[in-house]
Amino acid sequence: MFLIACLPVSVLAQSSQAGQTQPSPASDEHHVVDSVKLVTGAVLALAIHEGGHLVFDAAFDARPRMTGVRFGPFPFFAVTHRADLSPRREFAISSAGFWMQDLSSEWLLTKRPSLREAHAPFAKGVLAFNILNSAGYAGVALARAGPFERDTRGMADSIGVDERAIAAVVLAPAVLDAIRYFKPEARWAKWASRAAKVGSVLLVIRKNR
Repeated sequence: MFLIACLPVSVLAQSSQAGQTQPSPASDEHHVVDSVKLVTGAVLALAIHEGGHLVFDAAFDARPRMTGVRFGPFPFFAVTHRADLSPRREFAISSAGFWMQDLSSEWLLTKRPSLREAHAPFAKGVLAFNILNSAGYAGVALARAGPFERDTRGMADSIGVDERAIAAVVLAPAVLDAIRYFKPEARWAKWASRAAKVGSVLLVIRKNR
């Protein structure tokens, strides 16, 4: 599973620093602590994403292993598994990272619907990673680029659809969750987001062509 782990996570944290025009040494220290918490939240979100893959790898005895991959000039790593799995198991393993992202984002936005207004850099780091990572994967899927091990290719091939359709499946919850973050009063976005997340899980019952 190809990781897009180098996307910025500061976009969703800007509101926590609004209104500070002349930072003092104490406020500088405060910003440093907040930045550390933001990055720590993003790292946790990455671990949750990969943990989802590994849980299903273990459940299906997929014998996961680490391998190095490249995306253009950039080195990354991937967690791969044996290639003789059934289409449904392949889809579940490839999708598990996004399912865990969706679950953690839903928990955050349900528990703290006004997250944008809160001083919560750690939580914002988790949500930012989830949204931006999904957006990055969607872009790669639309271009059908990147290493063979990428999650979106595994999802598309296992259920017999074009990878560009998987881009929409991955991107829709991220866009809707971003709307919920900036406009928590938008009830339609909350329910559309939940429907999109459930729909992505239900794709596991689609038969491979």
